[in-house]
Amino acid sequence: MTKNKPSTAEKTRLICQNKKAYHDYDILEKFEAGIVLLGTEVKSLREGRANLKDSYARVRKGEVFLQGLHISPYTHASYNNHEPERVRKLLLHAHEIKRLTGKTQERGLALIPLKLYFSKGKVKVELALAQGKKLYDKRESIKRKEENRELDRLRKRRRQE
Repeated sequence: MTKNKPSTAEKTRLICQNKKAYHDYDILEKFEAGIVLLGTEVKSLREGRANLKDSYARVRKGEVFLQGLHISPYTHASYNNHEPERVRKLLLHAHEIKRLTGKTQERGLALIPLKLYFSKGKVKVELALAQGKKLYDKRESIKRKEENRELDRLRKRRRQE
């Protein structure tokens, strides 16, 4: 008798997402990174208490650090709770770090976290190599979204008639 193993989609569980990043940046490339956490941080993440807004990653001395990630203190912890906005180390391969270092320094790109999720019991961060949008680019993308919504509404009305 064989047991049905859950697919990879079932093994991942989204904790939080940075939706504003898609509005503020052009996403060029995505990476998956592990993150070094304390026990109370993991417990708090299991409750879904995290916020990626205004967070970013930096490469320092050959290591990547995530700054601005807010993980709320664990409610059932004792005095030994974690600091909500401490700097957290990201785990990437050395060749990935070298590539990121070159691209962020040379071309002025930013490392932005897009998602925080559990994968096979481990917390992962989806990082994006991104370039900031100008104000007119943001307006253009908003206009494009509104046009697409209007077209979808018209198509829906036609189907109903």
